[in-house]
Amino acid sequence: MASPRKVIITCAVTGAIHTPSMSPYLPVTPEEIADAAVGAAEAGAAIVHLHARNPETGEPDQTPEAFARFLPVIKQRSGCVVNITTGGAPTMSIEERVRPAATFRPEVASLNLGSLNFGLFGMLDRFKDLKHEWERSYLANKDIIFRNTFGQIEYILTTCAGNDTRFEFECYDTAHLYNLKYFFDRGLVKAPLFIQTVFGLQGGIGSHPDDVLHMKRTADRLFGDQYRWSVLGAGRNQLNIAAMAAAMGGNVRVGLEDSLWAGPGRLAETNAEQVRAVRQIIEGLGLAVATPDEAREILSLKGADKVGF
Repeated sequence: MASPRKVIITCAVTGAIHTPSMSPYLPVTPEEIADAAVGAAEAGAAIVHLHARNPETGEPDQTPEAFARFLPVIKQRSGCVVNITTGGAPTMSIEERVRPAATFRPEVASLNLGSLNFGLFGMLDRFKDLKHEWERSYLANKDIIFRNTFGQIEYILTTCAGNDTRFEFECYDTAHLYNLKYFFDRGLVKAPLFIQTVFGLQGGIGSHPDDVLHMKRTADRLFGDQYRWSVLGAGRNQLNIAAMAAAMGGNVRVGLEDSLWAGPGRLAETNAEQVRAVRQIIEGLGLAVATPDEAREILSLKGADKVGF
């Protein structure tokens, strides 16, 4: 009897989109971020995707010093794969965004594959009582362009080229898959590609099942068997898109970076709660959750002993 297919769960524990006033459960301090990552791994996440924040205000912080406060703790407490963001926040320069990945040489780093309008202003309709002034000005900005030009993408690739770090390629729309094909054809990235298609963010592709199918068909046509597919559904789209992708042969991402919710009107109290929910879906489909070492094999990662933290 054949063994069940292994599904990689990534958990993005805090991100740079949601702000502290939106949920008391959003990890902000280094201790909270470390605990959230370890808890997610214990619940079944093979990969944890990490951002850092100012522990007093919760504002995104992309300094290596901020990451240094929790990366060694996570490595000591868990064997999970660590994925460090190079997205940071859309208000940061490309030089700021790449510094943690360049400094700590993780097994995986995220990489956004194209520019897009980035709209967070819709959240102000739902979250009106904000504790910090930066939250309101950050969310209300209707002029954010999340810049990821060809030059900036190449800058990240070349800056990290000597670290043997692989990338989680975040694709928010069809053109981003074609941008990745450009870099793949020129040998700047290599197979197996780890492609994360992102659905439901204001400014990117939508969250309709047809959108998911379209991105999957396009990736299949461009990359054939040279990639591993994962999905990210924003907000209330998180679990239904994860279920669809898992049934179609893909991997999944959950976490408080992408959704604050555990159900209609109910805030998730931990990242682990969302991991357990998606794990139940995966196992209900007759599939199995990949361990960190199985994820390393699937994605051809270098191993935790070769990172810089």
